[in-house]
Amino acid sequence: MSKQSADRKTIIVDGVPLPEILDERMIHDVVHGFYEEIRNDDLLGPIFNGAIKPEAWPRHLGKMCDFWSSTLLRTGRYDGRPLPPHLAIPGLGESHFRRWLMLFRVTVDRLCPPDVAALFMDRALRIAHSFRLAVAFSRGEDTLAIQPILKESL
Repeated sequence: MSKQSADRKTIIVDGVPLPEILDERMIHDVVHGFYEEIRNDDLLGPIFNGAIKPEAWPRHLGKMCDFWSSTLLRTGRYDGRPLPPHLAIPGLGESHFRRWLMLFRVTVDRLCPPDVAALFMDRALRIAHSFRLAVAFSRGEDTLAIQPILKESL
């Protein structure tokens, strides 16, 4: 057991102790690997590369590392508001969220053991559904018609 593991309190996520292998390094690798996929994607790359200037990417990646650290490791480092920038993207729809989730799944499956990949995906699926509901609501659309995207459908 590493000193970091020994110093870390047991974190419970959905009633299950967080796997010790999930640490800041893994979060860093997932975030950086995922956004590398995003930036090179035909559908999502133009959106992200248009919204985030090249010199702003290091800051964005750091913020996303803070977000996932707060989400899974309960560090409390993230204090931003992730929804408003997404609400400002014209035409953002299910196909974008599906691609986002598919690329995220590919990344976590490649970089994480199955139990950790499942934790990341569970959170990503919840976030995507919440954002899709918020986007529909902000456009005055029927939110009852928004069904969750299931991992099995990716």
